[in-house]
Amino acid sequence: MTTATTKLAIDRLRTLVSFDSTSRNSNLDLVNWAVPLLEQAGARIRLSYDEKRSKANILASFGPNVRGGILLSAHTDVVPVDGQLWSSQPFVLTERDGRLHGRGTADMKGFIACCLASVPHWKKADLHRPVHLALSYDEEVGCFGVPGLIEDLIAHVATPAVAIVGEPTNMMIADHHRGYLAFRTTFRGKAAHSSDPSKGVSAVSAAAHFVRLLEELDAQNAGLTASTTFNVGLISGGSTINIVPSHCEVLWEIRPSADADLSLLKKTAARLVSEAAPPEFAPETQDIVTIPALRPEPRNQASVVAQQFGATLSNAGLPFGTEGGFFQAAGIPTIICGPGSIAQAHQADEWISIDQLDQGCRFMDQVTSWAVASDHQDLNEDCMSSARIGGEI
Repeated sequence: MTTATTKLAIDRLRTLVSFDSTSRNSNLDLVNWAVPLLEQAGARIRLSYDEKRSKANILASFGPNVRGGILLSAHTDVVPVDGQLWSSQPFVLTERDGRLHGRGTADMKGFIACCLASVPHWKKADLHRPVHLALSYDEEVGCFGVPGLIEDLIAHVATPAVAIVGEPTNMMIADHHRGYLAFRTTFRGKAAHSSDPSKGVSAVSAAAHFVRLLEELDAQNAGLTASTTFNVGLISGGSTINIVPSHCEVLWEIRPSADADLSLLKKTAARLVSEAAPPEFAPETQDIVTIPALRPEPRNQASVVAQQFGATLSNAGLPFGTEGGFFQAAGIPTIICGPGSIAQAHQADEWISIDQLDQGCRFMDQVTSWAVASDHQDLNEDCMSSARIGGEI
């Protein structure tokens, strides 16, 4: 049976989906709808903006301003629908056979809807531990919003004890995932008439050599999080067929495993770039995205707490990146757990099942109960107690 909270979550999801918050667009319509809703429930609101002030992060805090609370994190942006064949309007929530279709339903407005449906409970409850809701912008294009949100959090809000990032995992707990490093490398050469290529230096040839060197690393079998993978996504160079190309740009990526040595990876990448081109035409590489991996931690407090809320621990990590690594780098124990499946994300007719939304709402009910608990027991004691009962984490 669908609970009242789940019905409210569906209503909240309907509104969230109606905002075309594709990363290339502003998210302020969504922000300007959500902020009054949160403020009316008594939340303390902090907004942080991008340079153009066309996008904003929301940090909303309920309960006492003390350390030891829980942070629930989600991103507000979605991927484009361009070129996809939808059977219904992508920005109109459509129910079919127990599934709710619409862009962002799985990734990850479903989790936001569960949080917002719990806001009335957080308003009425006597919270002894704070609940923080962190909604960021531009996650889908490089997690560009969350560093500013975390900076604001550290400067103005009592540090949460744990963070839960609500990416779709079918309410399974993932405690690690790969990172993401994206680069733009520009190869340069010397233009010449193609009737005598020896008079020039081909930037395209240097770029092709670099691609071959990457392939020789033989690290293309992802094995979920066990391996580091490399990929070349775009090569663009030259001007016309009868000119030796003097310019070529390569967009490429490294997805480091959760335990990879990033410094060593970057040194290896720099060496390969250098080897691919003549010394007198040194390439230039620009870092365009850096998303840290979420590393597994023994007795992760966030994992223990999420199990108390009814989520199931999974030994599998995630092959994609999230903002989780940023929270972990800030010293906050972090896991990934949310309703829906990543298999439905970024697809035409994206959907989340009502059952998954209901599980997400029941999870939030347990969050509320945990925050209300008045025994004032230290979270570390909570976690040690749970570890003794349930065995090693």
